[in-house]
Amino acid sequence: MTAQLNEQQAQFAQALANAYLTNTALNESDWADVVTDFETGYAVQERVMQLKGQPTAGYKVSLTSEETQQMFDTDAPLYGQQVADRFLPAPADVNLDHLNEPLLEVELGFRALEDLSPEDSLEDLFNKTAVCGTVELPDARFTNWFPALGKYNVLSDCAVGGAVVYGPERSTKEVFKDVADVATVHVDLFHNGKKVSEGDSSEVLGNPLNSLQWLVKKLHEQGKTFTRGQLVSSGTFLLPPHLTAGQWNAQFSHDLGNLFVKAHPTFSQL
Repeated sequence: MTAQLNEQQAQFAQALANAYLTNTALNESDWADVVTDFETGYAVQERVMQLKGQPTAGYKVSLTSEETQQMFDTDAPLYGQQVADRFLPAPADVNLDHLNEPLLEVELGFRALEDLSPEDSLEDLFNKTAVCGTVELPDARFTNWFPALGKYNVLSDCAVGGAVVYGPERSTKEVFKDVADVATVHVDLFHNGKKVSEGDSSEVLGNPLNSLQWLVKKLHEQGKTFTRGQLVSSGTFLLPPHLTAGQWNAQFSHDLGNLFVKAHPTFSQL
């Protein structure tokens, strides 16, 4: 069950949907205290998805490290629903004119090979999924949003979903020797050939499979199922830089590959 929206909350959902469709950013001050709890935030997100008129192709999980949870004053992750055209196979070209104020995160993606259950252990999830490297491009429908955007507005805005670039997919049990090995992925991030950051999968709730398990259980609480074919980008290995024009390259260990994202400049930068 999801919360019922009052008139102002319904207007907020419509404003978020319009901002998504037109790439016109909102001012958070115009929507201060419209959403004040997580249940309503998920209800607004659900209305936004209905207004997009496309089914949920997958998810992103946010606030999966202690550092980002502290930044947004919470002790739990959030999820956001994503539509199919925001999942992009690597290598990908993105136009910064089509985004607002995007960031860049490196993550692991998991695709369900069968419907996932809230009773699934980490070992079950290990055996029921394919894995890939992902580069997520978080982006909010608000001006000057990172890291100042309130957690309930982050949630309402589909967990600031922008796009997810995903690499080649392989059976999780073929990539890793066991569940614990999923926590040992390392990534080096480069921009125009210069290393700008690095991170490890252990930053994601200790193991990205914990993030997937959290999501499956959270969806079940809301009467939903993580179904066969859906993909989740499970949480960032590192504090995200701003996505700027140029060539970005995330080099993953465990033969998960190099993911290239080319960000084309905005018109004003030309």
